[in-house]
Amino acid sequence: MKATFNDQLIADSDDTVVVEGNHYFPAGSVRMEYLSVNGDTYECPWKGHADYYDVTVDNEAAKGAAWSYPAPKPAASEIAGRFAFWRGVVVSE
Repeated sequence: MKATFNDQLIADSDDTVVVEGNHYFPAGSVRMEYLSVNGDTYECPWKGHADYYDVTVDNEAAKGAAWSYPAPKPAASEIAGRFAFWRGVVVSE
Protein backbone atom coordinates (compact mmCIF):
# COMPACT_ATOMS: atom_id res chain seq x y z
CA MET A 1 0.00 0.00 0.00
CA LYS A 2 1.05 3.55 -0.68
CA ALA A 3 -0.03 6.90 0.74
CA THR A 4 0.58 9.93 -1.48
CA PHE A 5 -0.14 13.62 -1.25
CA ASN A 6 0.53 16.28 -3.89
CA ASP A 7 2.30 13.62 -6.03
CA GLN A 8 4.72 12.81 -3.18
CA LEU A 9 5.04 9.38 -1.57
CA ILE A 10 4.29 9.74 2.15
CA ALA A 11 4.23 6.05 3.18
CA ASP A 12 4.82 2.70 1.48
CA SER A 13 4.40 -0.72 3.08
CA ASP A 14 3.18 -4.25 2.43
CA ASP A 15 2.49 -4.56 6.18
CA THR A 16 -0.55 -2.38 6.82
CA VAL A 17 -3.26 -3.25 9.33
CA VAL A 18 -6.83 -2.46 8.24
CA VAL A 19 -9.20 -1.19 10.93
CA GLU A 20 -12.58 0.31 10.08
CA GLY A 21 -11.54 0.57 6.42
CA ASN A 22 -8.34 2.53 7.16
CA HIS A 23 -4.87 1.18 6.39
CA TYR A 24 -2.49 1.76 9.31
CA PHE A 25 1.13 1.96 8.12
CA PRO A 26 4.09 1.02 10.32
CA ALA A 27 5.88 4.12 11.62
CA GLY A 28 9.09 3.06 9.88
CA SER A 29 7.38 3.23 6.49
CA VAL A 30 6.18 6.83 6.95
CA ARG A 31 8.29 9.72 5.69
CA MET A 32 7.99 11.80 8.83
CA GLU A 33 9.57 14.87 7.24
CA TYR A 34 6.15 15.48 5.65
CA LEU A 35 4.18 15.19 8.92
CA SER A 36 3.89 17.66 11.77
CA VAL A 37 1.90 17.30 14.97
CA ASN A 38 -0.99 19.77 14.87
CA GLY A 39 -2.24 19.43 18.45
CA ASP A 40 -5.62 17.93 17.57
CA THR A 41 -6.60 14.75 19.40
CA TYR A 42 -9.49 12.31 19.46
CA GLU A 43 -10.73 9.81 22.02
CA CYS A 44 -12.19 6.71 20.42
CA PRO A 45 -14.33 4.60 22.78
CA TRP A 46 -12.59 1.35 21.80
CA LYS A 47 -9.22 2.44 20.32
CA GLY A 48 -8.28 5.17 22.80
CA HIS A 49 -6.31 8.41 22.31
CA ALA A 50 -5.28 9.51 18.80
CA ASP A 51 -2.91 12.32 17.82
CA TYR A 52 -3.39 14.16 14.51
CA TYR A 53 -0.75 15.43 12.09
CA ASP A 54 -0.76 17.83 9.18
CA VAL A 55 0.75 16.53 5.94
CA THR A 56 2.69 19.15 4.00
CA VAL A 57 4.33 18.82 0.56
CA ASP A 58 5.67 21.77 -1.44
CA ASN A 59 3.95 24.29 0.87
CA GLU A 60 0.55 22.61 0.37
CA ALA A 61 -0.92 21.30 3.62
CA ALA A 62 -3.62 18.78 4.38
CA LYS A 63 -4.69 19.66 7.92
CA GLY A 64 -5.19 16.67 10.20
CA ALA A 65 -4.66 14.27 7.31
CA ALA A 66 -2.72 11.71 9.36
CA TRP A 67 -3.35 10.18 12.75
CA SER A 68 -1.82 7.67 15.09
CA TYR A 69 -2.73 5.86 18.29
CA PRO A 70 0.57 5.85 20.23
CA ALA A 71 -0.80 3.69 23.08
CA PRO A 72 -4.20 2.29 22.06
CA LYS A 73 -6.55 0.33 24.25
CA PRO A 74 -5.97 -3.46 24.26
CA ALA A 75 -8.70 -4.10 21.66
CA ALA A 76 -6.71 -2.04 19.13
CA SER A 77 -3.18 -3.02 20.15
CA GLU A 78 -2.29 -4.04 16.57
CA ILE A 79 -2.30 -0.36 15.47
CA ALA A 80 0.00 0.94 18.22
CA GLY A 81 2.32 3.55 16.77
CA ARG A 82 1.03 3.09 13.20
CA PHE A 83 -0.25 5.90 10.98
CA ALA A 84 -3.43 6.21 8.91
CA PHE A 85 -4.36 8.89 6.38
CA TRP A 86 -7.34 10.76 4.90
CA ARG A 87 -8.32 14.36 3.89
CA GLY A 88 -6.54 14.46 0.56
CA VAL A 89 -3.88 11.83 1.18
CA VAL A 90 -4.58 9.04 -1.32
CA VAL A 91 -4.11 5.49 -0.06
CA SER A 92 -3.84 2.93 -2.85
CA GLU A 93 -2.17 -0.32 -3.90
